[in-house]
Amino acid sequence: MKHYQLVGIGNAVVDVITHADDSFLDLMGIEKGIMQLVDRDRSEKLYGSMNDRMQTPGGAVANTVAGVGALGLQTAFIGRVRDDALGHFYASAMTDNGIDFVNPPVEDGEVPTSRSMIFVAPDGERSMNTYLGISTGLTSADVPPEVSGNARIMFLEGYLFDHDAGKTAFREAARATKAGGGIAGIAISDPFCVERHRADFLSLIERDLDYVIGNQHEIESLFQTDVETALAKTADICPMVVCTRSADGVTVITDGKRVDVPVTPVTPVDATGAGDQFAAGFLYGVATGRDTETCARMGNLCAAEVISHVGPRPQTDMMKVFRTQGLV
Repeated sequence: MKHYQLVGIGNAVVDVITHADDSFLDLMGIEKGIMQLVDRDRSEKLYGSMNDRMQTPGGAVANTVAGVGALGLQTAFIGRVRDDALGHFYASAMTDNGIDFVNPPVEDGEVPTSRSMIFVAPDGERSMNTYLGISTGLTSADVPPEVSGNARIMFLEGYLFDHDAGKTAFREAARATKAGGGIAGIAISDPFCVERHRADFLSLIERDLDYVIGNQHEIESLFQTDVETALAKTADICPMVVCTRSADGVTVITDGKRVDVPVTPVTPVDATGAGDQFAAGFLYGVATGRDTETCARMGNLCAAEVISHVGPRPQTDMMKVFRTQGLV
């Protein structure tokens, strides 16, 4: 039976990326610098407006899984795509990257494969317009127990927590991983996701998870308070809390022990995927038994690399970078 060092469950989204200046964003009614959900008609209009499109298999947790796979670990991704052109592109591209894409494209699905139209401004700010499509329909039936039960680390995407079936799938997957001797955790994904489901979110963290990864605003949203208080409260209910704080670095609290790791400021070309690749570097460190500070430094390096170019996945051999920095 196959064993995985990392298994991710998340939205299977095709990222469609192009450059656009502020005047174009205004013309198209796109709010700069945020992620907003769009309906099917709006997604088709925005897709048609994009010049020089670059398509990549995306989704936050999928990007993390790809980053860990690029570092040489055995990985798998669980997510739903439609049996359409974008769905086949996604499944093929994930497999080409050495990831086991567990779920075949869904035949006769009612809605298309999910896609996110990302407009990158000259200052590197990204404006994401996401059509969730078929990916949000994930249920326990999409999560093979032979995969979740043989994961060293399970990584869940907070966005899928918006649906009751997703909540159930998360709990079952986390418990299967832990029963098999692994650990399970979540990327908070978005403060608004927490706002909609705070009680259930906190219950999942306290009862079923071993780690939480989020940025400062996401961690604050868990308890609707300042970051220091939120960190302390989250650490009381979860063995490991990882908080990225932009230029203020990264804070990790593990079993009550706190580590603060600084970052080297980088001017972004495209901020897409920064949090995803931080998680990739960090979880690679966890999977290979590194100490907390080294895990955070690995995450920082992966995040710095991905914001230096367009696209949410690394273009540099990060293992060479780790070696140069004396981390491996």
